[in-house]
Amino acid sequence: MLGDEAGDMLKKILADICSKYSYSIKALEVMPDHIHIFVDCPQTVAPCDIVRTLKSLSAVEMFRAFPKLKRFYAKCGKLWSDGYFISTVGHISETTVQKYIEEQKSHERKKEM
Repeated sequence: MLGDEAGDMLKKILADICSKYSYSIKALEVMPDHIHIFVDCPQTVAPCDIVRTLKSLSAVEMFRAFPKLKRFYAKCGKLWSDGYFISTVGHISETTVQKYIEEQKSHERKKEM
């Protein structure tokens, strides 16, 4: 459901949210059914709060921009699943994380072939 038009809008929405909350997007890829996002944020912000903010505000904006999404997800009542994965950069480099995220789109295309 996060195809080209919806994916582009989601990127814009996430960029706006991050700007508002002083988070910096280092890498972002929107996949058909999930996203990979690498953000830099103030050390005073808990990672779970970042996820909660991004998920809740982006869902509201995506449902507003794409009423079809709201109808599609009406059964479960939400855009995002409850789960997520968080990790901090420390044991690996920022460059490694950025490269991994950027390669996800091409990896997904290869799976479809």
